Amino acid sequence: MLFNGQLLAIAVAIFGVWMSTHHDGCRKSLTLPVLGLGGFIFLVSMIGFLGALKKNAILLWIYLILLCMILVAILVFTVLAFIITNNGSGHNVSGLRYKEYQLKDYSSWFLKQLNNTDNWKRLKSCLVKSEDCNNIAKQYKTLKQYKMAKLTPIEAGCCRPPSECGYPVVNASYYDLSFHPVSSNEDCKLYKNSRVVKCYNCDSCKAGVAQYMKTEWRVVAIFNLALFVVLSIIYFVGCCARRNAGRTRQSKV
Repeated sequence: MLFNGQLLAIAVAIFGVWMSTHHDGCRKSLTLPVLGLGGFIFLVSMIGFLGALKKNAILLWIYLILLCMILVAILVFTVLAFIITNNGSGHNVSGLRYKEYQLKDYSSWFLKQLNNTDNWKRLKSCLVKSEDCNNIAKQYKTLKQYKMAKLTPIEAGCCRPPSECGYPVVNASYYDLSFHPVSSNEDCKLYKNSRVVKCYNCDSCKAGVAQYMKTEWRVVAIFNLALFVVLSIIYFVGCCARRNAGRTRQSKV
């Protein structure tokens, strides 16, 4: 059963690799921590494996202490992740197949991270390079296709002005900004048709990123919940192995 810890570590690493291949560089906030966790679990499981193999009580004690620290860390992170991702959801807009997002709906932790000037400058630069907005224009070449599109939260928030602005849509990459916005939303003034500007300075863009981060954190939290259960079973087996090693040592004395 202790050997299963190594298999579990490999599974965690595979999950981290899967996250890295499914998200671009702008949206990998939890990829490295997951990969690091997989590597640490593998290292700890090797200590436990050697301790069980040699019936070494000291190694098994080190293994159990480190595994207990991992369990506590996973539990704390999972609880915090569920609390942080509890707030925030999209708003349905008449005539659109996708939702729009408002930054104020999300947890204060997300707001602090996204309103940090340095953090957002780095994220904005990455989003511009990611070509997400340009890909919309390539994918939806007619106005009808664009209006029927199911945009992602980031596409909906960063690549177009909020619908409440009322700007007439010319095509997937161009809005008639000569029209006076019907809303006082500051995002209406910040949006530009320029490829490097779009709505990257808008709160709606930050909200789209927040929604993506919420989804990513929730997936990792659910994965960690399952990981916690499996590691708890392995921890129990490790306790039994340590007890047996102690008995063997006493019998030899």
